[in-house]
Amino acid sequence: MERANGVGRMISMTPLKIPMPPRKLSRRSLVRGSVAAGALLAASGPMAGATAAERAHPTAQALDTAALQAAISDLAHPPSVSAQLSVTRDDERWYGTAGVADLSTGRRPHPADRFRAGSVTKAFVATVVLQLWAERRVRLDAPIGRHLPDLLPPRFGQITVGQLLNHTSGLPDHEGLPDDSTPEAVLRHRFDRWTPEEWVRTIPADRPLKFRPGTKQEYRGITYVLLALLVERLTGRPYGEVIRSRILEPLDLKGTLPPGHDPHLHGPHIHGYLRMTDGTLEDATTFEMSSCWGEGELVSTVDDLLRFQRALFSGRLLPPHAMAKLFTLPPEGVRMLDGSPARYSMGLQQAVVNGVTFWGKTGEVYGYRTRVFSTRDGRVGFVLNYTPTPLSTDEEMAARVAAVLAR
Repeated sequence: MERANGVGRMISMTPLKIPMPPRKLSRRSLVRGSVAAGALLAASGPMAGATAAERAHPTAQALDTAALQAAISDLAHPPSVSAQLSVTRDDERWYGTAGVADLSTGRRPHPADRFRAGSVTKAFVATVVLQLWAERRVRLDAPIGRHLPDLLPPRFGQITVGQLLNHTSGLPDHEGLPDDSTPEAVLRHRFDRWTPEEWVRTIPADRPLKFRPGTKQEYRGITYVLLALLVERLTGRPYGEVIRSRILEPLDLKGTLPPGHDPHLHGPHIHGYLRMTDGTLEDATTFEMSSCWGEGELVSTVDDLLRFQRALFSGRLLPPHAMAKLFTLPPEGVRMLDGSPARYSMGLQQAVVNGVTFWGKTGEVYGYRTRVFSTRDGRVGFVLNYTPTPLSTDEEMAARVAAVLAR
């Protein structure tokens, strides 16, 4: 199926053989995607007259591929250079694209093209931490200071591993971060190199906690920096090697990797661009990602993220008691700082669209946005990657896709 501004195709889906066991975003909030889930969550309210049981999953119907193609083909809302979407419904799969992967060549996106997946990294880190918990190598109620005593002051060290996983830590805000108020400033800092310990030190030790740990929820990337350091302390290996041996290699995710200090994307890849204040576009693909170490640095592909999603939701990567943590929100009394319901579990986030509950993860880095969501039963899922050019954009594209799938 060819279209003037995009391409879509139905793909024969062979089920994986899996054994069953504020509007202006700061650098830190942009790279960590701290408001994206809220926008997707608010994309559509519950369907009038539908009970939870009735709307546990979308109605059984064939994929509306024309509507899905239209959802990603509007590259003006938000302003984007490219989009690609992979959707599964039971054994059916559809992949579509819009725009170009590279403005200099006009090449279209391909599902094996690499891109920066941003905070989708957190789902990989959380999976490893929950694996280690299932192996009884760490307790979720253990104070993080027990494992990382040299990094945090004692009062911060009482925050538990589980509170880091579900963003109920209460850690104070960062101080002393680079200027990111304009796209020009962002690109001036694109080659800054940080260690994870330096990022931890941007949390001021003399500031009080924002709230008592476990009583409220606030999405914070620094908590996953600490969790990646925990993985290294528990295993004695770099966290990227642990992710590779426990997830990437077993699932044959050859397009996914932690880039380390390499600022380049190698092989076929999607280019990300930023709109400068004078209106011109600058290629922002080359970027030193150490400021996102452990929580937002992974490079991946649409194909790989779809395979990871299906394996994770099927139970291939975690035993049942650990799987339950992925789909359990904090207690009812725990709310986001703005008073809205908590929406983060220990590794995933919940989004309700037209009364249908999706679970997954958002990710964003300058020039890239990625959304990986599925119904809990795995019947309907999608991976969306697109390349918005403003520093701050609305969640329109993901909301359009989710609305089609939640009919």
